Amino acid sequence: MIERLVAFSVQRRWLVIALVALVTAASAGAAAHLFKINTDVERLIDKDVPWRQDEINYEKAFPQRTGTLVAVIDGKTPEQAEEAAANLASALASHKDMIESVYRPDGGAFYEKNGFLLMSQEELTKTTEQLVQQQGLLGPLAADPSLRGIMRVLGLGARGIKSGDAKLEDLERPMTQIDGTIRQVLAGEPARMSWQMLLSNGKTQSTDLRKFIMIQPVLDYNALQPGAEATELVRKIATELRINTLGGPEIAAAPRMRLTGPVAVADDEFATLSEDALLNYSVTVGAIVLFLWLALRSAPLIGAVLITTFAGLIVTAGLGLLMVGELNPISVAFAALFVGLGIDFGIQFAVRYRADRFEQPDLPSAMNAAARGVGWSLTLAAISLIAGFFAFLPTAFRGVSELGLIAGVGMIVAYLFSLTLLPALIAVFRPKGEREAVETTWLAGVDPWIIRNRKPILIGVALITVAGIPLLFKLPFDSNPMHLRSPKVESISTYLDLIKDPETSPNLIDVLAPSTEAVPALAEKLGKLKSVAKVIDINTFVPPDQDQKLATIAETAQLLGPVLNPARKPPPPTDADNVKAIKEAATALRGIATGSSAPGAKAAGALADDLDKLAAAPVATREAASVALTKDLKTLLTRLSGLLNPEKITLDNLPPKLKAEWIAADGRSRIEIHPSGDANDNQVLRRFAKDVQSVAPHATGAPVATTSSSYTILGAFLQAAITALVLIFIILSVALRKPWDVAMTLGPLVLATLWTLMALHIVGMPLNFANIIAMPLMLAVGVAFHIYYVIAWRAGVTDMLASSLTRAIFFSALTTGTAFGSLVLSSHPGTASMGKLLALSLFFTLVAAFFVVPAFLGPPPKQPDPKRPEGDAALPPSLQPRQAEAMPVK
Repeated sequence: MIERLVAFSVQRRWLVIALVALVTAASAGAAAHLFKINTDVERLIDKDVPWRQDEINYEKAFPQRTGTLVAVIDGKTPEQAEEAAANLASALASHKDMIESVYRPDGGAFYEKNGFLLMSQEELTKTTEQLVQQQGLLGPLAADPSLRGIMRVLGLGARGIKSGDAKLEDLERPMTQIDGTIRQVLAGEPARMSWQMLLSNGKTQSTDLRKFIMIQPVLDYNALQPGAEATELVRKIATELRINTLGGPEIAAAPRMRLTGPVAVADDEFATLSEDALLNYSVTVGAIVLFLWLALRSAPLIGAVLITTFAGLIVTAGLGLLMVGELNPISVAFAALFVGLGIDFGIQFAVRYRADRFEQPDLPSAMNAAARGVGWSLTLAAISLIAGFFAFLPTAFRGVSELGLIAGVGMIVAYLFSLTLLPALIAVFRPKGEREAVETTWLAGVDPWIIRNRKPILIGVALITVAGIPLLFKLPFDSNPMHLRSPKVESISTYLDLIKDPETSPNLIDVLAPSTEAVPALAEKLGKLKSVAKVIDINTFVPPDQDQKLATIAETAQLLGPVLNPARKPPPPTDADNVKAIKEAATALRGIATGSSAPGAKAAGALADDLDKLAAAPVATREAASVALTKDLKTLLTRLSGLLNPEKITLDNLPPKLKAEWIAADGRSRIEIHPSGDANDNQVLRRFAKDVQSVAPHATGAPVATTSSSYTILGAFLQAAITALVLIFIILSVALRKPWDVAMTLGPLVLATLWTLMALHIVGMPLNFANIIAMPLMLAVGVAFHIYYVIAWRAGVTDMLASSLTRAIFFSALTTGTAFGSLVLSSHPGTASMGKLLALSLFFTLVAAFFVVPAFLGPPPKQPDPKRPEGDAALPPSLQPRQAEAMPVK
């Protein structure tokens, strides 16, 4: 039947070409019309998997917490960070067309009013005591929050030191901080003094200097980067607000914004993948053309193979989109698979045609001979490839399942086109006949050597395999998806930065309690787990000991209220008032600096010198100094007044946005659990997820998803591998009809797989969610190669390594390896690791095909196998069995 199909394609070449051209054009139109890439990575796992059901349930309860873009604001001072975050959040909230919601989890009016209430009693007592001790400083500043007022406070401090009422070391930090600000002003640099850091003696927490804005953008999942437009908007607005989005030295003093979160990570992921696309495609196409030339040595044949391959690719794309509706981040790889594997059929047929063309008198005869000779092995290889890909269909890993469907259908297209379009194109192009046999004559002696040394080779193979088995138990599997991404991109580098601090780590677990009443008991259980650092829930914002705290705050407010709100204030100072105050302060400071070697005296002398320079400077410089020294002072005084007048917090008076972050519309309440230890360590996260799920089985979050997805994905590949092996075993058993021949086909392939896994440990490369996809791909490739050899052996071929068959397999492997191996050039770590594993696996597959398979098979049957299909008997003279004593070298 195959021979008749090829003969028809040669005789009706123009009809075949026209029909294929019509189908290809229609497929191109369908692909262009239907083309979509849904980059929502959550769709890669089947939604019916239990842990995905938990995720979906959580997302329905708190939809505002999904698909988020997180703006991380870092400031040089707490005031700068807070101001930048507040301004950016306010500006973003007005862009309703591109931003669905904006929420600040660590700032806003609620925190400005109730910050003291949210402290622990111990922390509150310490803070209020420090404020009371500093009322002598706060009073004069509140009465005159100007450059003049600050200078007068410095003078009062110096006189207090002179009289013995104050200590010089107590004034050292304020003098140093004020002097540093004035020096920046005198140098013409941006300057701004933090009074919060001054009053806290320079002690700050990471959360004081770092603020967060949770942004839920409008996403376009039909774009490669769904959040690109919203991200561009956020960066544009931040730049307009003089927030540094680039990290350049020219705006180093400005607050810095970085973007991370699920949306930014996904967008950066695909930006990284597309970054090297041109390089990868150029290298791939160039190398494929080179290897085709080395294999075929004929421009018409190369053109025919390339046209067949790319026509099949277009048809596969059209069919794929018709079947799945839209591509996903994994199924887009069908193109590389089709080129890498589909071109194998074209090379096998074209190389066999060349071998037969040397023996046959004309093109039709050579074409028929090639169809007879390669048709059966090509059909068996195609069926095995299709079975291998379709084995992924029932798995829960939807991304690979859809890839398997498209790639499997693509193999059908590649097979049919190789037996129809390719012969028709060859008949039209009419390449010249071969002047010499298509053989690798320098390998003619290898086959007899392998046969003579079968036993030592097989013993060596067995020893190497057995010796390497312990390496399989040490093979690591990296289940952390962040390790597959480039740490150079902003979203990942920011994520890795946040994860170092337990206070800001995004590796959290969320648990849904059935109601707010059920929260305390569940939170208590979770808080007792060893792997848990802290637990946050709605009750965190409604402290149980508010009465005691309110009493402490009221007592402090009674003392500081008159200080912070003086009845009389002097009029704003003129420049002359400022100059006078500056000179008086400089004189007073110089008085305590003279005759003392203490560090505080040195600071006083340096400040006095800079104050003299400021007094002599232009008016604009003093105005700049006034702004730099007083801007955050006024903010501090206003904030203190608000913090000293809180109201008792209840669930009812919580801000709606804050309440919605913790209580769902149906009454369920969210509990947030933070891990103890290194939140980027796989073992820590796995133990953390296991412990939390022992208390709350339906918990969700990054650690749970990472752990559960690893089991789902590994299970999917194990299921697919077993299914593929069973299907291929059944196919080969039916086709070859001899258990030994089936074993000889699959046995070396299993060895090649084991060697690949052993080598991974030796080279220090772990398996991960990206490169594991390479294993079934090379299984499919290896099956095809081994089938070609087993069928040739059954037909009685002796010098397989010197035959045109090996030439076809070798160059097919090179083109396949090039299509996949070019991934090594990618700057995306996951993609690069896939390319490395494919290259390593291909090497061992070829070693097994070229050396292990002949040793396993031994000498070919002396008599034709009566059980083999009729097509196996049709061999050109270059592949016919030869007598050892009459083996001419051509």
